[in-house]
Parts: sequence; C-alpha cells; structure tokens
Amino acid sequence: MPKKQVILIVDDDPNNFDVIEGLLYKYDYKLFYTSSGKSALAQIDSIKPDLILLDVMMPEINGMEVCQIVKGKKEWQCIPIIMVTALNDKNDLAQCLEVGADDFISKPVNGVELAARVQSMLRIKSQYDSLQEMLRLREEMTSIIVHDLRNPLANIFLCAGILKMPNLSQEIYRQKLEEINNSGDVLNNQIDTLLQMAKIQSGKLVLAYKETNLTELLNIELKTFHNIAKANNINLILKVPDTTKYFFLDSQLIRRVIQNLLSNAIKFSPENSNIICELNYFDHSFEIKIIDSGKTISDQQKELIFKKYQIGESVEGAKQIGLGLSFCKMAIEAHNGTIRVENNPEGKGNVFIISI
Repeated sequence: MPKKQVILIVDDDPNNFDVIEGLLYKYDYKLFYTSSGKSALAQIDSIKPDLILLDVMMPEINGMEVCQIVKGKKEWQCIPIIMVTALNDKNDLAQCLEVGADDFISKPVNGVELAARVQSMLRIKSQYDSLQEMLRLREEMTSIIVHDLRNPLANIFLCAGILKMPNLSQEIYRQKLEEINNSGDVLNNQIDTLLQMAKIQSGKLVLAYKETNLTELLNIELKTFHNIAKANNINLILKVPDTTKYFFLDSQLIRRVIQNLLSNAIKFSPENSNIICELNYFDHSFEIKIIDSGKTISDQQKELIFKKYQIGESVEGAKQIGLGLSFCKMAIEAHNGTIRVENNPEGKGNVFIISI
C-alpha cells in the first residue's frame, strides 16, 4: 500500500483548518494542523510533511518568516510551501515568492484551485523524492561495486608481487597464476553483468538466438562449479529427462543466469548439503529448478530480491552486491520467460524456478 502524502496546515484560526480539511477530504491525504509558526517549526522533523499550507498573517512569527526559516534549512528546503493569504497586493504576493514560497492561494479558498495546486506541489515533491532515492542508490551501489571490483584487483596485485619473489616453488607459482586468472574472471563477470544489464534496460541488447541443448549446457555449468562446491562439502546433482530437446535461446545469457543461481546456491548453502539442478520439458516450454538447502527466503524478501540493488538478508561470510538476481530476471524476461522463488517443499531451503 502506498504511503499517504502528509500535509501540514499552519493557521492561527482553526476554522480555516476545518475548511481545508473538508475541501481535501476525498483525496485521502494525511493532514496535520498547528496554530502557530513556532509550533510548526518544532513539528517538521517529526511529521516530515510532503507539503506545507502556510497562513501569512499569524501572531509571533508570521508566515513569511516561517517560510524563510524553512527554506533556509538544507534538510527542509525540498518541502513545497503554498502560502494561504488574504493579501491581494502584488507586492505582498511577490514578497511571498521572494522568501521562498513555491505557490500561493488567496482566501477565501476555492476548492478546485486548492486541490489543483496541492496536487501539483505534491507531484513535484514526489518526483524530487524519487530522484533523491535514485541518487542515494547510485552512490551506495557505486561504493559497493568499487569495493567488489577492488577485492579481486587487490588479489591480482598481491599475487603478482609474490610471483616476483625469488626461489618460488613451481607449486606456489602455479597456484598464484591460477588465483590471478580466477580474480580476472571475477572482474570480467562483474563488468559483463553491469554492461548487459545496461543494454537490457536500454533495449539495445540483441539476443543471439541459436539451437541450445539444455542438458549439455547444464552439464557443463555443474562441472564448472564442481570444485567450488566440493571445497564447501556440497554435492551438485543434475536431474534431466532421458530425451533431448532443443530450444532457440541466447545460450550465453542463459549460462550467466545458471552461473548466478548456482553461485548463490553454493554461497548460501550449509556444508554437507545437496544442490539439485532439475530440468523438465513441456510441450513448447521448459523449466529449470535450482534447489538448495540454505536459509529459507521470507515471503517479504521474495518480493525484493529480484529488484536492482536489493540483496535480501545478509548471511555471515557471503558477499552480495545486489545485481545477480536482478540480472537473472532481466535476462529471463528478455526471453519472454519468468523466474520466481519458492520454499523448498522438502524442508529448509529455496527453489529458484526458470520457465521459458
């Protein structure tokens, strides 16, 4: 359910609040009333209004002074202010705008005009909030991505430094070369994921369809992850039909999806557990299930984990950058398919289901 938009009404005459409340009743806003500018300033941080309707003529601190204080504080500047005034002189109205008011409406208040001006200001505030959230997410994700790219890069430099040391054994030499190669693969995969997501979102990604043997594709991917799973005492099990069917797919994109799901399953599964990759054919479609025994994803998290930059609940020792499952969703939907997650019917864990 969307959050109700909050309006703070500041007027020394409570009858005026009753009038405005009646005029805005059908719009289901959350209205707060205060009778003085001083009280309004004290309540802004707790109420967090999306809009302030501010009377001009008030005792102690008048509306223009309140407006000037609100617009002078960085954290309050974004709150739109509509001055509600009985003043008709153009100089007075100009002064309202000079002190920072975003709009004004004359008394007696006309219901149609009030509704239109309120909706306009709330729309601007909503757009501002969305932009700020997007900027916040961008800064947060830039920090996370830089951190995640820096880790394999640091490992490459570290291993390269070790390789310069004299009298290294052949075994250590080969080990460090393999670590450099693996770190390079991690970097390449992360960059590819970001680029492909950008292409999918902009509609510039052209799928390279070709006949694909899914049994063969899944077999190759499970073999690729065999050593990683073995190191964590996890068994990878492949279940496929006896018959073989071919589907026209962008096999590279589907591979990346399977890689993401297998990587997550291994990352979040306990030792001495099984991960099952199951393929099922239907008349003109197929279904791939990745079944793990990790921490069961809550119903609330199921709605979030496929969104960009969402990472679900943190698990000790498991790094997450919040792009993998979002990429999976984009790639599968680009094939006019769906991806979802369900609870493992066999007990603890999850089942990620791809249907195309």
